[in-house]
Amino acid sequence: MNESITLFMRNIFSKALTIIFLALAAAITFSLFQHVVDGFINQSDFTEVLLKSINIGVIALAVFELALIINKEYSEPDDHHHKDAIKTLRGTLPRFIGTVCVALSLEGLIMVIKYSQLDLAGNLYYPVAIIISTAFLLISLGVFLRLTEKSTVGGNNEGQDDQSKKVEKK
Repeated sequence: MNESITLFMRNIFSKALTIIFLALAAAITFSLFQHVVDGFINQSDFTEVLLKSINIGVIALAVFELALIINKEYSEPDDHHHKDAIKTLRGTLPRFIGTVCVALSLEGLIMVIKYSQLDLAGNLYYPVAIIISTAFLLISLGVFLRLTEKSTVGGNNEGQDDQSKKVEKK
């Protein structure tokens, strides 16, 4: 009984969070189009409008990706007793962190370009810190994937069994 209540609550919250994040992604995408139209109407610098649009689009993509991950991992019925958490993280984490790293890198590069154009070299600490933290995040992801590689390969022989069955059939 307690497990069915937990599963019900998990499904309710995951659906609610999925809807919230999808709505946020849609709002951010709408803001992207509004920014582009405003940039053309006000005859703003095309490069600045383009870079800001890319940044907004990548953020919208990250929020959309988060909604998909929440929906996939928490809404779908599965045998959560037999589900391997590390295998799940290895499947979803690289996509999300990759999207976040792209957004952070773009933001850092935009700030470097903007500060260099405005001769504000003293403020370059902020974009450099963003770029360094992005590199640290990517390195951390690589270390995580490397350290968990042995646990998923060694603990799960399903892929090897499928390969041996294919070889036996030939």
